[in-house]
Amino acid sequence: MAVLKAFKGVRPPAELAKQVASRPYDVLNSEEARIEAKGNEYSLLHIIKPEIDLDPNMDVHAEPVYAKAKENFDKFQKEGWLVQDEDEYLYIYGQTMWGKTQYGLVGCAAVDDYLNDIIKKHELTRPDKEEDRMKHVRINNANLEPVFFSYPAVKEIDNIVKSFILNNAPEYDFVADDSIGHHFWVIKDQSIIKKLTGLFADIPATYVADGHHRTAAAALVGKEKRENNPNHTGNEEYNFFLTVHFPDDQLTIIDYNRVVKDLNGMEPDELIEKLNNSFTIEEKGNEIYKPDNLHNFSMYLEGKWYSLTAKEGTYDDKDPIGVLDVTILSKHVLEPLLNIKDLRTSKRIDFVGGIRGLEELQKRVDNDEMKVAFALYPVSMKQLIDIADSGNIMPPKTTWFEPKLRSGLVVHKLD
Repeated sequence: MAVLKAFKGVRPPAELAKQVASRPYDVLNSEEARIEAKGNEYSLLHIIKPEIDLDPNMDVHAEPVYAKAKENFDKFQKEGWLVQDEDEYLYIYGQTMWGKTQYGLVGCAAVDDYLNDIIKKHELTRPDKEEDRMKHVRINNANLEPVFFSYPAVKEIDNIVKSFILNNAPEYDFVADDSIGHHFWVIKDQSIIKKLTGLFADIPATYVADGHHRTAAAALVGKEKRENNPNHTGNEEYNFFLTVHFPDDQLTIIDYNRVVKDLNGMEPDELIEKLNNSFTIEEKGNEIYKPDNLHNFSMYLEGKWYSLTAKEGTYDDKDPIGVLDVTILSKHVLEPLLNIKDLRTSKRIDFVGGIRGLEELQKRVDNDEMKVAFALYPVSMKQLIDIADSGNIMPPKTTWFEPKLRSGLVVHKLD
């Protein structure tokens, strides 16, 4: 059963919370992070993207980069920009986007739950990306960023969270530059903490929604530490890592789309002709067309939008992987027609989160950077959970959760 553990959070003073809080390390590149943190010495980007304080030509995986992260983390604590709570607490993190607020419980998950598959995954991880985050966790001896988990909604947990936020002022409450609201409460009442952790213990499994590499890195560093400690008891703080758990019925998964650099030697008319074998095609003109249901796609090609509806026989509703639109697109378009066999390694395809809008797809084709774009209908939480429960892995770049967690509202130390 799932573990939710209270911990002594390391947090910014309320007056600095907005300045410390940053986007996660993996949603912006080094140059974007350098621009975003410019003029803001409090930004957590100085710790999670420490290359921004070094020579731009330096390899981001060089040892001085990790050393700079540690130097900056120590500085933040010395300056009082991050301060550890006196006792072990749970926290509530609310995020407001598009008029909707979702509330997650911030606590620690157990390394053992990851190793024993109580924490379910739906994506493969890359060893190089795991090792990068493992180095970051090792040198700082802390989880600087939380991972984004979900769990099957429990009414009693919902009621406790709702009652708490109605009766207590948030510790932090601000709107970030991207217009997303962030609200953060500290639960100090030990009776409430005991009740919540007890209810969590009845949950059979939790699910990694976003942050598979951070999850793997945190768990593997915990495993390393226990193996290197001859006096290991199982109660050490390194046996746990920082998470935000959201009930599944509050989350929003948005579309995750594809753009391709060339047509594999075909002319546009030839591609459309071949697509007719697997799809019912309807030309939509130059007005942006967004898929309106499962197995419906939009394609942008040569200045025109098209609706592509997968024909019967191109998918398997009884197979949790075969029913996915990303599978249909790969099986009937990307692999046989465009000769893109491996989404993880091909340099001819790129992926665009739906938060950027379909205008981004059109822009990248119109400026000749890409030749064709495909937009997909979003995956549902039920599909994600079905795949994770069945032990299957989703194809790459299938889910895009919004809003993203802000990093820096709370940090977890491993000692």
